[in-house]
Amino acid sequence: MKASRLLFPFILSCMMSFLISGITTLKAVGFIEHFFSMWMSAWIIAWMFAFPSVLICAPIAQRIVNFILKDR
Repeated sequence: MKASRLLFPFILSCMMSFLISGITTLKAVGFIEHFFSMWMSAWIIAWMFAFPSVLICAPIAQRIVNFILKDR
């Protein structure tokens, strides 16, 4: 159980930061010759912020959802 509490946010932050950094890199520079290396560089930086952000924000988001849905 303890492993899943870290593994889920790890995988989620990897996937989300990978997709978002790809989209924003494509929008910023277009599909150029070194696009993939630029994307991977942006992704690593994004993931370094995404993982701790998910660890902090997920419990807060869960509390908000619980609060909104408590009377239903």
